[in-house]
Amino acid sequence: MKVVTAKEMQELDRRAEAEYGISSLILMENAGAGVVRAMEQHFPRLYRSRVVVVCGKGNNGGDGLVVARHLVNGGASVQVLLLAKKEEVKGDATVNLRIAERSGIPLAEVTSGRDLQKHRESLITADLIVDAILGTGLTGPAQGIAAEAIQLLNSLGRPLVALDLPSGLGSDDGCIQEPCVRAQLTLTLALPKRSLLLFPAARCAGEVQVVDIGIPRVLLTDSKLPVDLTEPEEMQTALPPRDPDSHKGTYGHVLVLAGSPGKTGAAALCSLAALRTGAGLVTLAVPEGLNDLMEVKLTEVMTVGLPETEERTVAFQARDALLGLMEGKRVLALGPGLSTHPETVRLVASLIQAAKIPLVIDADGITALARQPEVLSKASVPVVLTPHPGELGRMLWVPKEEVVEKRIPIAQKVTSTYNVTLVLKGARTLIAEAGGAVHINPTGNPGMATAGVGDVLTGVIAGLISQGLSPATAAVVGVYLHGLAGDLACRELGPEAMIAGDLLEKLPEAIRALKDGTVPRRAPCP
Repeated sequence: MKVVTAKEMQELDRRAEAEYGISSLILMENAGAGVVRAMEQHFPRLYRSRVVVVCGKGNNGGDGLVVARHLVNGGASVQVLLLAKKEEVKGDATVNLRIAERSGIPLAEVTSGRDLQKHRESLITADLIVDAILGTGLTGPAQGIAAEAIQLLNSLGRPLVALDLPSGLGSDDGCIQEPCVRAQLTLTLALPKRSLLLFPAARCAGEVQVVDIGIPRVLLTDSKLPVDLTEPEEMQTALPPRDPDSHKGTYGHVLVLAGSPGKTGAAALCSLAALRTGAGLVTLAVPEGLNDLMEVKLTEVMTVGLPETEERTVAFQARDALLGLMEGKRVLALGPGLSTHPETVRLVASLIQAAKIPLVIDADGITALARQPEVLSKASVPVVLTPHPGELGRMLWVPKEEVVEKRIPIAQKVTSTYNVTLVLKGARTLIAEAGGAVHINPTGNPGMATAGVGDVLTGVIAGLISQGLSPATAAVVGVYLHGLAGDLACRELGPEAMIAGDLLEKLPEAIRALKDGTVPRRAPCP
């Protein structure tokens, strides 16, 4: 499903009318009717409820007036609060204002804080409040009576349903601009807007449901829209098949370069995740002083000891041996627990330039690029980077907060500059491709905020590349599977008790659920 900015949504509305003859008034009617149908699913006693619809003077308010009419037609008790004089209402909203008046729907003009307080009792005794104050046309923070109304609605403790967007929230990024409605449910029109999916803004939206308003599907799936929300059906078809007449070599051989004293767990998690995802063979290359330990720790993974520094990290001297080890392998997973020893950092930079197989670079591998990101441009093979915002910030020399606030444009800039696939980890992990496409991942939960989870992800992506998926596709599918395994673990254990090994145990169940089409529609984690 595509995810849009305000400008992209406005263009879709324009094209629906210009190319298909679907007037904006019809779209407004479809929007209001569709919102009410969606509300029926969430509020079984909807038509026995007392509902206050708070409308602005623009198109969002016009949608709200349609909602009010359909609620009244169903038998609900409805009060409309219009945050403007009636003569200020323009365009299609004017038509629905006239219909509401002729239908006898109670409607009050609220143009001042004093007017607003007059209706406080009406709001505080409502079973449900519909926020139809401001939509995608907002630029800058809400002001005036709209801002006062937003602050009041948030203070009442009543169930709030936002129409298209929580009023005051921008459409295009994860920033929260105050004041902003804190909704329990957001019924967004035609396609989700970016802010409804990107944190921290997504906190304001509550549960998000998309309402069909009749825009032709060919417009809603336009490949020129660069951002989409990953859906299970796409992931199901992308999973690599298992041939009955196959052997371990069919599914490829993963090489993992990871580990240092105190960080052998990262190497183990990454290696086992590649196997759990379906790779045929995995070889783990570690400093030679750790090799005996890893041979005992890992039964199914082959290990190789490499020359090491005095601090027992992998030495630059290991370069030729690693280039030899790459022969016959399909992918190199590079970085988990590797350390940032200067000699090891130099080795990482050299391997990126010399590798002849795709690379998945994580953790200390990314940190090694902090002072030399230009090395990525010298790679002759596909590269997948899997940083969290702090790691990417260090690599780009920008504050972590800037990465969080501008996740999509920063991700697109990185992929275009360095010709890599970027997995920007966090709540709603982004996967950005070099061509500009960005995928927002819906799986995952707060229980995954624990050590080693990123190492598992590196192994999952590498395991999928080993089985023949392109690095970009493997990144999208891998992130989805990884988050789904986390959701299954969280449902069983709760978020506080989860550890990275739980994801390893749940990967088989996640793969099976995806193949069987039994993925839960909502995250099962409390």
